[in-house]
Amino acid sequence: MFINCHTYYSLKYGTFAPKELVETARSMSISSLVLTDINNASCAFDFVSSCRKAGIKPILGIEFRSNEKGEAHTNCQDAKFRYVGIAKNREGFRELCQLLTDCSLNQLPLPEIAPPSDHVFYIYRKQVKPIGDFLENEYLGIRPEEVNRLFTSPLREKQERLIVFSPVTIADEAHYTAHRILRCIDLNIVISKLEASHCAKANEMFCPPETLYSSFQQYPQIIANTEALLDQCEAEMESSYMNNRKTFTGSKAGDYKLLCKLAVEGCFRRFGRDHELALDRTLRELKVVDTLGFSSYFLITWDIIRYAHSSGYYHVGRGSGANSIVAYNLYITDVDPLELDLYFERFINPHRSSPPDFDIDFSWNERDDVTDYIFKRYGKEHTALLATYNTFKGKSIIREMGKVLGLPKADIDLIVDHPMAKDRHHPFARHIFKYGKLIEGFPNYLSIHAGGIIISEEPLNYFTPLQLMPKGFPITHFDMYGAEDLAFHKFDVLSQRGLGHIKDAVVLIKQNKGKAIDIHNVTAIKKDALVKKQLRSGQCIGCFYIESPAMRGLLSKLHCDNYVHLVAASSIIRPGVAKSGMMREYISRFHNPNSYKYLHPVFEKHLGETFGVMVYQEDVMKIVHHFSGLGLDESDVLRRIMTGKKKNSDTFERLKNKYFENCKNRGYTDELTAEVWRQIESFSGYSFCKAHSASFAVESFQSLYLKAYHPLEFMVAVINNFGGFYSTELYVHEARMQGGDIEAPCINSSTYLTTIYGTKIYIGMVHLAALERKVAQNIVRERERNGVYKNLNDFVSRVDIDKSQLEILIRIGAFRFTGMNKYELMWEKNAVHNPQIKRNGTGRFFNEESEDYKLPILQESPFEQAFDEIELLGFPLCSPFDLLQTTYRGDIFAMDMEKCLGKTFNMVGYYVTRKNVTTVNKKLMNFGTWVDARGHFFDTTHFPPSLAAYPFKGKGCYIIRGIIVEDFGFPSMEVVKMEILPYVKDTRY
Repeated sequence: MFINCHTYYSLKYGTFAPKELVETARSMSISSLVLTDINNASCAFDFVSSCRKAGIKPILGIEFRSNEKGEAHTNCQDAKFRYVGIAKNREGFRELCQLLTDCSLNQLPLPEIAPPSDHVFYIYRKQVKPIGDFLENEYLGIRPEEVNRLFTSPLREKQERLIVFSPVTIADEAHYTAHRILRCIDLNIVISKLEASHCAKANEMFCPPETLYSSFQQYPQIIANTEALLDQCEAEMESSYMNNRKTFTGSKAGDYKLLCKLAVEGCFRRFGRDHELALDRTLRELKVVDTLGFSSYFLITWDIIRYAHSSGYYHVGRGSGANSIVAYNLYITDVDPLELDLYFERFINPHRSSPPDFDIDFSWNERDDVTDYIFKRYGKEHTALLATYNTFKGKSIIREMGKVLGLPKADIDLIVDHPMAKDRHHPFARHIFKYGKLIEGFPNYLSIHAGGIIISEEPLNYFTPLQLMPKGFPITHFDMYGAEDLAFHKFDVLSQRGLGHIKDAVVLIKQNKGKAIDIHNVTAIKKDALVKKQLRSGQCIGCFYIESPAMRGLLSKLHCDNYVHLVAASSIIRPGVAKSGMMREYISRFHNPNSYKYLHPVFEKHLGETFGVMVYQEDVMKIVHHFSGLGLDESDVLRRIMTGKKKNSDTFERLKNKYFENCKNRGYTDELTAEVWRQIESFSGYSFCKAHSASFAVESFQSLYLKAYHPLEFMVAVINNFGGFYSTELYVHEARMQGGDIEAPCINSSTYLTTIYGTKIYIGMVHLAALERKVAQNIVRERERNGVYKNLNDFVSRVDIDKSQLEILIRIGAFRFTGMNKYELMWEKNAVHNPQIKRNGTGRFFNEESEDYKLPILQESPFEQAFDEIELLGFPLCSPFDLLQTTYRGDIFAMDMEKCLGKTFNMVGYYVTRKNVTTVNKKLMNFGTWVDARGHFFDTTHFPPSLAAYPFKGKGCYIIRGIIVEDFGFPSMEVVKMEILPYVKDTRY
């Protein structure tokens, strides 16, 4: 009888979690239940599954609401009720999803009268047309409190078109208060402005079915109508790999034949025709892929890569998919699984419950085009990005609720910053904490997953509506976990800036040096002596994944100079490994190989390269498999369960028992068996996918090659991709350290992005924050058409520019080629520039006569250019040390630290970055990174007492006093005190 039930996926409206809704219905012996979230179907499958487990018949529907413009989407503010659609079957649910999809994707208004259908019942709450004109599938809903009015209503004569309408939105009074708060948040109003029409009614709760029957006992026809409707409906939605696109070629046999050809031919190209081990593994993998029905998944991924390569795009294939030699042969990945002893079972095996997925990275400015190809190639009805749910959490709840309750910002800030200081809080704070706890975790709005795409066999509207996002691609209403529950295979098409660094560097090298670089010859790059030397030095600024201060220190401590060790370093740097203490144990074992013993020969054989430490998820699999004899597929299942997802499951207990039984049969002592199990349990929680690290390490080596042989072009590419661990200033500094001659933007030499000519690097106009993009582009376009600018007069006659924009260019020195200083140019600007005259790029037909005048002597101060650069670029192009009032540069420099261990010195450093760390005692400490006056990096540790007494005070140069210490040969300073040093006076003002 409950045909209008909401969960909290009726965003900022409902308060039930899907499972709570079903459980409440079960407790009241309700036999059938209709889910009708508002403009949403996020939890459709979760609801269906929960109902089946609870013995309730699940029925799916959607409550359609739209605003005055007819817009109907998941986050539509102040939308009015139009009708409820209830699906008879899966075709009906598809129609409902299609209706919502059309409103979003095609920008169509929601029709006020529902479209005719043989598979959907529609329920109205008002007579949008005469009741006599209602179709067979249309009803008017009557709420229990409205029954008494029927006695005098003409509707009494049309009972065959009436139905019981008892909405469910809340669980109790507390939920109703939470509902009202959510409505205020949605409408962005204070609670005193909330009107009854904005909210659900306070009685929209479950009641015993007999109560509903009692309310309508005078009108048995209405009850019969409702029961008949429910009898005709049932949700049909199954979790099956058949939901995915089944074939690539049109038939499964054709898919397997094509995949075999591509994989075997690729094997010959990768390994040669005589590599029996590679061919044998390829054939074994192909059989598993075919048996599990993943041929089309591999081929679609291959097709995506093929398109990207045909467009000149670079990619990195990573994740567990890099365990597959078939993926390597298809050039989906560049990780050789034989070289690193990677197990295919980590990616796909018959016991794995979740579908596999490839992570494919493209450059940040190429990913959208690849995504567009996928949508056009596989059809917009079958392709969608996955959603993510932005939920109410933490401080955002306090701020939202504080605004609802009308608290001043200062009171809200106090509650946020000092949540335990209850004596200082506004009296309403207790309500904020009470109801904030209730709505914590509720979905707020749908957003886009980082890159997850699904491709279905049937139209996606059989499972979900689609919602158009600002980037122009539609999303499903469910997230990656919902996709996994429905057994969809996810294609992760991701973006990163490291690939942009590599591709742009190759282009710049060709332009600047005339050299063509084969950056994909990874085998040769990994063996290159200069590349190894660059890696061992730890000087990897700009290099993907290995440029951070922590990584620089780790590479130095490990004397890392080869691919295998870099793969390990990329794993142990992760927070989980470091926090567990195993990163330090790994480094210690590297430096002291005789300080430890292997638990068993199996450890020595299979963990030799990581000194007996289970660094990778694959290591856990290896030990379980080779030590206890569990199959590789079973070992992977056990590893996944140990991450904490299903540790109480029957599967876990079965595999655990099998482990101990096998170990006993192999003659191991109980102590050894228990200790190995303890290590497996502890390591599995933080270990990292080796194939993932290996993929990153390939890209790191490509970056290292470019930095080692072509450092200037590489650093310009890094600057132009606007991404990395450090700021643009630091990358400009690194370019200077590599021999670059850094120039401020110039109207005759600069482009929108940073450019390089020989060793001269011109900062791009994009870095002038206040300069409009169109102005910068017009300057370059006009110069390319009609040649360089002769002087200021020539420039203003050819480029349409206003006074403030022209002054930015003068102040940064963009006209320095004229030989005039800024003051002279500013004076001349007033004579030759008339911003009222619009230029079209043709210049003047006749030269205009200019007045002959004599300027007074105008001089720039020594540091004026540097301060203008700080203001306009955000940093000076000279050394910041040149701006200090003092000439003191410290007792020692970074290169001297190793010779000064245990002693206290002063150092002067320019602040680069710092890392906040919370100690066991909940106190804040910092790790700082600096550049000395000679341009070299050094690191500092700021323990809580010194940090509290001498905090960081923003960018600038500091004098730092501390003790020089070392950790496995890597020197740093433990800070005792520090102060920021003053710059010279800015004489511009």
